[in-house]
Amino acid sequence: MKVEDIDRTIEEREGVLLYFRGRECNVCHALEPKVERLFEERFPLLERIFLDAHENREISARFGVFSVPTIIVFLGGREFVREGRAVSLHALEQKLSRPYAIMTGE
Repeated sequence: MKVEDIDRTIEEREGVLLYFRGRECNVCHALEPKVERLFEERFPLLERIFLDAHENREISARFGVFSVPTIIVFLGGREFVREGRAVSLHALEQKLSRPYAIMTGE
């Protein structure tokens, strides 16, 4: 995946999740399926992109990702939430619930 592809996706979609993980990051691998499940259940209309930060250095640099895991959520083409290292799924869900409901008309 290229930076241009991600920029285009963020521009074209109402909402996008970027999840940056590390190849040897145990926290990243444990958290990833939980994030995937949360977004499938609560925020299914958001595009989900999962990236290895080390294999995608240009993309990581473009989005200012210096540690993993890092979660960035874009709504309406703008960065809305950024969580890194110690990610609380409950807090993430709370931050996104209201704007997601407004965005989807729920």
